[in-house]
Amino acid sequence: MAAEVLADAGCAVSVYDHMPSVGRKFLLAGRGGLNITHSEDVDRLLERYRGSSPAIARAIERFNPTDLRAWCAGLGEPTFIGTSGRVFPKSFRATPLLRAWLRRLDDLNVSVYPRHRWLGWKAADDGQQIHQFQTVHDEATSVHADVTILALGGASWPRVGSNGEWVSTVRDRSIHVLPLRPSNCGVRVEWTAGFSSRFAGQPLKNIAVSLAHTLARGDAMITTDGLEGGPVYALSADIRDAIESSGHGDIRIDLQPDLTIRQIARRLERRRPKDSLNSTLRRTVGLTPSAIAVLREATENQLPLDAVALAELIKEVPFRIAETMGIDRAISSAGGIASSELTEDLMLRNAPGIFAAGEMLDWEAPTGGYLLQATLSTAVLAARGAIAWTACAAT
Repeated sequence: MAAEVLADAGCAVSVYDHMPSVGRKFLLAGRGGLNITHSEDVDRLLERYRGSSPAIARAIERFNPTDLRAWCAGLGEPTFIGTSGRVFPKSFRATPLLRAWLRRLDDLNVSVYPRHRWLGWKAADDGQQIHQFQTVHDEATSVHADVTILALGGASWPRVGSNGEWVSTVRDRSIHVLPLRPSNCGVRVEWTAGFSSRFAGQPLKNIAVSLAHTLARGDAMITTDGLEGGPVYALSADIRDAIESSGHGDIRIDLQPDLTIRQIARRLERRRPKDSLNSTLRRTVGLTPSAIAVLREATENQLPLDAVALAELIKEVPFRIAETMGIDRAISSAGGIASSELTEDLMLRNAPGIFAAGEMLDWEAPTGGYLLQATLSTAVLAARGAIAWTACAAT
């Protein structure tokens, strides 16, 4: 996106990517349907970026969801709003959009150099920047540039390129980088061996997960070592912060969020004499075998027989979380270059002419289109800042 804005302004642009092809994480984001942005009004949308710097607000205000949807349409991929307010290309895929995008960059004479791993930079005597790269054949090469935009990603999904190796290089230039931490990730739960072997891969449909006063609804998935899925991802930042501050995060799972304790208790009281407790939970409350197993797992198989007590448990199944999934299994990452290190247009304060964009900046957001929106918006802001800076430098 930064390359497109620069090239459209008449700049000669080269893109260096250490992967064999560009856009791999973009394609990964579209694996289940490319959620490109969200249809919320901008004020509500900006509230999704927890604790982010004002730069995120500036970026999104200058390249907002309406702008992003128009950009997609300009590439031949009109968008639609889903029932949840999320925005998708009508093709529902990332591949056609990326192909059209790369054709546009080619028309703008943008040069793309894959298999070039960035090693850092130094200033030349004439004021230019000299960037060092390592090629696929382990050859070192130097590239001179008037202006640079770093878009090196966070550290989630390292197999598609965002491995966080840049952190030490940037820190060596006395630039403050906050530790990269997992975001939008699952949590680890120490299941018993029997539970894990039987129920891993089974869903928990239409549940609510809460931590303190924060709650998220949706479907979760039991894995061999924990829980994944929408409501878990939505709370993962709060769970992670709780773990960092107190050593654990205490979550509650509501297995029947559409029923009250009283309604559940009344249903449980209809238990037939010959029915097992599992049969009663399935027949009267509608719990699935995996949900019943979660109840038993949380209580070491000691379920209360009293209808009210059991109803209270169904509404608040307790689990103590001591660890989130690792950053390599996270959808995104938090942390990155501190906002204090950046000008309003995302230039590094102590490295004139070098800008940064995307997930390598310190911001965080949930899934739902917010990640791609901020990534692309910061690229636009950085590119416009680079254009303005080169104009100033020329005078």
